[in-house]
Amino acid sequence: MFNLITAVTRLTKKSLNPKNLSFSSGLLISILTVIITNSLILVKPKLVQGQTIPVTASWRQASFPVENFQAYTSGFGYRVHPVTGSRQFHQGLDLAAPLGSYVRSWWSGQVVGLSDHTACGTMIKIQSGNWTHIYCHLMGTVENTDRGTVLVDRSGGVVLWQGQNVPAGARIGRVGMTGRTTGPHLHWGLMYNGNYVNPADVLRQMFAQKI
Repeated sequence: MFNLITAVTRLTKKSLNPKNLSFSSGLLISILTVIITNSLILVKPKLVQGQTIPVTASWRQASFPVENFQAYTSGFGYRVHPVTGSRQFHQGLDLAAPLGSYVRSWWSGQVVGLSDHTACGTMIKIQSGNWTHIYCHLMGTVENTDRGTVLVDRSGGVVLWQGQNVPAGARIGRVGMTGRTTGPHLHWGLMYNGNYVNPADVLRQMFAQKI
């Protein structure tokens, strides 16, 4: 896409010469057609490892999953892992934010998983119908009590119980550096019917409806 835009810019400068106007106009239209076509493809649901992202009637109740968002630092798909150096599939989207920024539930649902003993660090898993959303590298610890399993982040005022129902947009944790990570960020994973999908595709659909 960047190369196409660069080509258009150069072509526009060249087209100022009347001798090149006819040729340049035709080529410019062709290039713009390709750009527009590619842009439309980007916002359509994609096949990701055999899984199609369904078009929901409305994404308006969904919440962006982190406060004080800074940048997307690692996308969905194959990458060289920043810690191990090995090439592996990254099953989520990394969103950088300052340490301690609050993480919000993407959709209303029930907390079905809490853990703090894997490379994911302190982790929350929430079930919302056919969707599962996963939040990794959070602050706090997971404790097993007589009342059940609970995530506790005392300095952030977060207490989240397994089995608890949470609304969309609720603060459920804070960005940390637990697990295997090189800096503070939220690793956000999405699954539909048990298969991982690209969270970026969902965000595109969300923002398209909110514009």
